[in-house]
Amino acid sequence: LKMSWFWLYLPLHLLMASCLCHSVKAPTTSSQQSFKSNLFNFYHSLILADGKETTIHLLKDIPKRYYFVLEEGRALAPFSITVTPCDVPIEWSILVYKPPPGKAAPGDHDTQEVSKSHKASSMVSTIFNYKGNSVETYMGMSSHSALYLLEFLSTERDTHITVYLTTDTTSGHLYPELPGDPRIDVIGIGPTTVTLAWKHSPSVLQHSEGIQYCLLVNEKHNYKSLCAAETAIRASGMKLPPTVALSLSPYLLEPQQVMILSNSELSIINKVSSGEVRQVCMGTKNTYTVPNLSPSTQYYFDVFIVNLLTNASAAYTGTFARTLEEPEPKVTELKDGKVIHVVLDGKKQKFYSLQYQARHKKIHFTFQLCQGQIRVHITRNGKTVASENLSGLRYFSLKGKLLDTYSVQLRSTEESNSSVKVLASPHFHKPLFPLLPESLKIKSFSKLRTCRSVTIAWLGTQEESKYCVYRKRIEEDQIWRELQSADRCSGPESRHKSEKVLCKYFYDLNLQRAVTTETIKGLEAGTLYLFDVYLFGPSGIPVRYHSKVVRTRKKC
Repeated sequence: LKMSWFWLYLPLHLLMASCLCHSVKAPTTSSQQSFKSNLFNFYHSLILADGKETTIHLLKDIPKRYYFVLEEGRALAPFSITVTPCDVPIEWSILVYKPPPGKAAPGDHDTQEVSKSHKASSMVSTIFNYKGNSVETYMGMSSHSALYLLEFLSTERDTHITVYLTTDTTSGHLYPELPGDPRIDVIGIGPTTVTLAWKHSPSVLQHSEGIQYCLLVNEKHNYKSLCAAETAIRASGMKLPPTVALSLSPYLLEPQQVMILSNSELSIINKVSSGEVRQVCMGTKNTYTVPNLSPSTQYYFDVFIVNLLTNASAAYTGTFARTLEEPEPKVTELKDGKVIHVVLDGKKQKFYSLQYQARHKKIHFTFQLCQGQIRVHITRNGKTVASENLSGLRYFSLKGKLLDTYSVQLRSTEESNSSVKVLASPHFHKPLFPLLPESLKIKSFSKLRTCRSVTIAWLGTQEESKYCVYRKRIEEDQIWRELQSADRCSGPESRHKSEKVLCKYFYDLNLQRAVTTETIKGLEAGTLYLFDVYLFGPSGIPVRYHSKVVRTRKKC
C-alpha cells in the first residue's frame, strides 16, 4: 500500500465545496451537520507517518486528530495501528471516510436531497473506539481507497502517548513479540529475594541480537508499558535518561540513581519518595532472582522485551509478590566470664541475638569489634537500656535486679562480613580484656624516616602490659584491602614469624607520659610497609591497634 497525498488534497477540496453548496440549497439535517463536522476534522488534522512511532502530546480536554490515506493497491490491504498511553487513561477512536460510489440518479429534487443526506451520513463511520490505559492494537483491512481519521482525547490531565501505524505487515514488527502466555511466574520467595520466570519471546528466539529482557521492580503498582513506567518515575521527581531508561544509559544517571553492573547485568536503582524503583536488564535470560529486598514487603514486577535498535518494547503481564518475614534469629545464651565470637554475614544473616540472666545486681557487658560495622541493642526485661554503633572496645555497666533477663541484639550495618567478641560478667575488677589507652592509632614521624628505617609511636596505659610490633611489605594496590579486611580481634598467631619485629613491656602512672616509640630498621628504600601493634592484657586476649602504612624514602 502507498500513501497518495495528491488523491487526498484534490478530492477533499472538492468535497468541502460540494458540502457547502448542498447546505445552501436545502435545509441542514443532523446527518449533514455530522458529515460537515467530520470533513472539518479531516481538514484540520495532522498527517500520521507510516512505519514510524510517533509521540503525541495531549492537553486536557482538547482532542487531537491525525489522518492517513489508504490507496487501493490490491484486493485486500491490511494495516495496523498501535496506541500506547504513557500515563493516564485516554479515549481514542478511528473514523473512516469512503468516497461516494458515483453520482445520484436523476429524479425529483426532494428525493435527490434525501438521497444525498443519506449518502453523506454513510460516507463517514466510526470503526473503532477505546478508553483506557492499556496498549491497544487495531488490525484493519481495506478493499478500496479510504481516508482515516484518528482522534485522541485525555480528560484527566496533560499527557503523552505513542502511536505506530504500518501498512507493511509482512516485513517484520517494530515491537518485539510476546509469547502466547505473557504472564510472569513467581517461582520462589524468601525474606529478601523473589525469583521470577517467564516464557521466551519469539523475537528473542528469532533475533537474539539487539533484543533483551528488562525488569522493573517497585512498591506501588504494575505498569502496562515501558512508556508508562518512565513517566511515573519522572513524576516522582526522577529525571531519566532520554533513551530507553531500562537499556544502556548509565552515563546519564542522576544523583538519586545507583548503577550496579555485575555478571553482565545492568541494574539502576532510583531513590524516589515512594520507595525504590529498580531497573535490571539481563540480556536474554528468562529467569531472574531479585536480591536485597525488604522482608514482609509487597513488590510489583514488570518484564519488558526491548528492541535496543528501535527502542520499541512490549510488556509482559505484570505480577506481584510479598516477601517473607525475617526469621527470628537464633538466641544464644551468654555465660559468666565466657567470650563469644559472633560472625555476621551482611547478605544472609544480619541479626544475632544473645540472652543473659543476671545472678548479680550489677552486670558488665564488653564488646570488641573485630571487623565491619555492627550496631548493638541491649534490653532488660524488654526495655531498652543501651543502643549504639560499636567502635573498638566498648564497655556497658548496667545495674538492675537479681534474675533480670538481658537481651543483646547485634546487627550488621553493611553488606560485607562483620564480627564481634562479646563478654558478660558481674566482675568488672577482673576483666578479660586489657585496659585500653585513649587512642589506638599508630603515629609515624616523617622527619625521622630514612631509606632503611621508620620510627613509629603509640600510647600505653597505667597498667604494665605487653606490646608486640609486626611489619609487612605490601604493594600500592593492596593498601585498601589490607586496611578494610583487617580483623582487629586476631592475634599475632595469624601472622608469619618473619613479620615479627619485637615485643616489649611498658607503662606509666602519668598518662601524659604513657607513650613509647620504636625505630624499625633493616627496611628497603622506597617501599611500602604495613605496621601493626598488639596489646596483651592479664588474660592474654590481644587488642590490635589501627594498622599504619608507611613508605621509606627513595633517596637519602
